[in-house]
Amino acid sequence: MALRVAVVGGGPAGSCAAETLVKAGIETYLIERKLDNAKPCGGAIPLCMVSEFDLPAEIIDRRVRNMKMISPSNREVNINLDNEDEYIGMTRREVLDGFLRDRAASLGAKLINGTLFRLELPKGDRDPYVLHYADHSNGSLEGIATTLEVDVVIGADGANSRIAKAIDAGDYNYAIAFQERIRLPEDKMHYYENLAEMYVGGDVSPDFYAWVFPKYDHVAVGTGTMHVNQRLIKKLQAGIRARAANRLEGGKIIKVEAHPIPEHPRPRRVVGRAALVGDAAGYVTKSSGEGIYFAAKSGRMCAETIVETSNNGARIPTEADLKQYLRRWDRKYGTTYKVLDLLQTVFYRSDATREAFVEMCDDKDVQRLTFDSYLYKTVVPANPLVQLKITAKTLGSLLRGNALAPAEYKPIDAA
Repeated sequence: MALRVAVVGGGPAGSCAAETLVKAGIETYLIERKLDNAKPCGGAIPLCMVSEFDLPAEIIDRRVRNMKMISPSNREVNINLDNEDEYIGMTRREVLDGFLRDRAASLGAKLINGTLFRLELPKGDRDPYVLHYADHSNGSLEGIATTLEVDVVIGADGANSRIAKAIDAGDYNYAIAFQERIRLPEDKMHYYENLAEMYVGGDVSPDFYAWVFPKYDHVAVGTGTMHVNQRLIKKLQAGIRARAANRLEGGKIIKVEAHPIPEHPRPRRVVGRAALVGDAAGYVTKSSGEGIYFAAKSGRMCAETIVETSNNGARIPTEADLKQYLRRWDRKYGTTYKVLDLLQTVFYRSDATREAFVEMCDDKDVQRLTFDSYLYKTVVPANPLVQLKITAKTLGSLLRGNALAPAEYKPIDAA
C-alpha cells in the first residue's frame, strides 16, 4: 500500500514538507485555507535560505545590506555588510508562500483549498487518520464538507494549530506582533532602499523590539510583545510610529495586521503518526523573532525523516520513526534557541540593558559573529582573544547602560 501523507498548512513549513515528500514519490495532499494568504510578518530571510531552497530573485523585494539599531536614547548604530554578495532578503509573505506552495503543486502535491475543522485519530496502529474539512474549490466561503484518509499527518497550520490541539501537543507561551504596511513618498522610500531599522526601548516594546523593514513599494512598521501585555499593543505601535516619525512622514497606511508568535517549542511535537513543524511546533527564535527559515527547514527535515523511515513510501512509519526528526532538529538547532533565549533575558529586561545591547552592536567582531550566525545558520567560535574582548565589552556596556538610558522614561500603562 502506498503511503499517504496530509500536510495541513501551505506556508513555508507545509510547502517545503510537501515538496520533499512528492519528490520521493509519496502521495501528498497539501491543504491550505487561504491561497492568497498574506501572513503578517517582517518577511526577513537569511542569505542561506535563497540557495538552500532555490528561491528565484524575483520573489525577493529588497536586498538589505545595512541595518540600523536604535537605542532607547535614540543612539543609532549602523551595521553594514562588507561583502557585496551578502544581504538579508526582504520578502512579502503572500509572494514567498505562493511561490513555495505552487512549486510543490507543480511537482505533484495535490493542493486542496480547504479549511480543516476536525482530525479523527486512528483507533489502531495501521488505521488511517481522517481529516474532516470544508472544500472551497467551488469558490464558496462555506465550502463542501469533505473527508480524507491518510497514514501520516504533518501539522504546519500555524500558532493556532488545529492539528496540535487534536493530538494534545500541549501549549506554549506566545507573543503578539502588530504591523502596519505604510506606503511612503518616493524620497522617504529611497532612504529604505537597502536599509532596515530595529528600535528597542520600553516605549516600543517591554520585551521585544520594533522594526521598519522595506518591501517592494512600502515599508512594514511593527512591534511585538508577550501576550500578557497585548492590551498595550496599540500604544507600543504608536511608540514606534513616534520614534520613526520623521522617516515615515507623508506615509499612507495600506494594511494593518496582527498575529501570534510562539515563544518556545510545544511540549509534544510528535504524537503517533502526526508531527508538527513551523509555528505549529513553536519554532520561532527569541531575541530575533525569526521564523521563516526555521519553518521551511523543519518542514523539510520532517519530510526527509518520513521518506527515509518509510523506505520512500513503501511502509507506514511509526511514532518512534517520526521522533528521529525531533532528535535531529534539537541536535542541530537546540543551542541556537537557548542562546537567543538567554540574550533576550539579559538584554531586553530594561532600557539600561537595551542601551548596552545597542552599544555592543557597534563592535565589528560582534557584528561579524552575529551576521555569520544569521546569514548562514552556522556559529563559528571566535578565537580566545576576540571572545575575551567581547566578554569585557559586554560587561562594560551593561555598566554604562544605566547612565545612557533615558532618565525620564516611565513604563507604558493601559490607560
